[in-house]
Amino acid sequence: MKEIRFGIIGCGLMGREFASAAARWLHLTGMRARPRIVSVCDTNPALMAFFTENLGPIQATSDYRALLANPEVDAVYCAVPHVLHAEIYPAILAAGKHLFGEKPFGMDAAQNRAIQEAIDAHPGLVVRCSSEMPFYPGAQKVIDFVRSGAVGDILEVEAAFLHSSDINPMKPINWKRMEAVNGEYGCMGDLGMHVLHVPLRLGWRPETVQASLVKRVTQRPDGKGNMVPCETWDNATITARVPHDGGHFPMVLKTWRIAPGEANTWSLRVLGMKGSAFFTTKSPRQWQFMRYDGTQAWQTEDLGYTPLFPGITGGIFEFGFTDAIQQMWAAFVDELAGGDAKGFPCASPREAADHHAVLTAALTAGRENRTVEVTYATL
Repeated sequence: MKEIRFGIIGCGLMGREFASAAARWLHLTGMRARPRIVSVCDTNPALMAFFTENLGPIQATSDYRALLANPEVDAVYCAVPHVLHAEIYPAILAAGKHLFGEKPFGMDAAQNRAIQEAIDAHPGLVVRCSSEMPFYPGAQKVIDFVRSGAVGDILEVEAAFLHSSDINPMKPINWKRMEAVNGEYGCMGDLGMHVLHVPLRLGWRPETVQASLVKRVTQRPDGKGNMVPCETWDNATITARVPHDGGHFPMVLKTWRIAPGEANTWSLRVLGMKGSAFFTTKSPRQWQFMRYDGTQAWQTEDLGYTPLFPGITGGIFEFGFTDAIQQMWAAFVDELAGGDAKGFPCASPREAADHHAVLTAALTAGRENRTVEVTYATL
């Protein structure tokens, strides 16, 4: 099996998830290639201990330039605060490394354009954006249902990512609550790709948007005994008008960091004239669908473990978040090895740029309480 050597820039939660997925690569069957982590980088040396203690001898550096100068690194996973994307992503490409970057691919639309220019300058490199939730088998079922034409003319689409991690107003502030580091999008920049990945993949590009932006917690503890401003939006509900063959339809996009009762819920619902489909991670082994054949009744199918990339787990068992992470990485590695990611590649730079266009319009719509036309970049 071909080996692809990775460096990781940013050794936080998602970097550890990638290391775990790579360590469990024998879980997957029939793969073209496997990843091996050979270098890690973080400005906080303590975060690198997890990797050096579990992966054996690897390069560990606090300077990402040293990682990029390492000839053993073929590809880089970069998971750093949004404000650093426009500096580090182009540097990765300039070093000749394939890039798997965290969303939102730039703190704002201007930074995303700078990253896109670097991508255009290096067409031989594979570049993808992180978005793992559509790799749940139930999500794939909804996607296949739509692609088959079973929905017919669309009535409405709703995509949501809801969690309650910030419902405690005394939770210490982190960089995602700081506009200078996270960007003005707030929760939309953090969660927007999660809700827009599938709609954009299916060709549902909003024409206009309205948005309700909510900021309930205006200050948080800084961990040093002080209260400091909490600047970013907590929740956003975007209502989009989407052109389609059967006529325009409304699409509701929810990115909520304060959703009471929600631990970490991703969902997708598509309602149509011929059929409808729904999946939520609250019921990870099932999906629901309805075909209008005289009766209107939702059917629930128990899927078990039926991912895009087969594994050793028996089909009767349950799929979970760590499996979705590994499936996402399997798709990227398969592309690096010359495959087609089983027909569902990770989020593309085009999709990242389009999602910036939607979020930029939503930010204006929410602030000014009006309908805003979405202006897409020409790539």
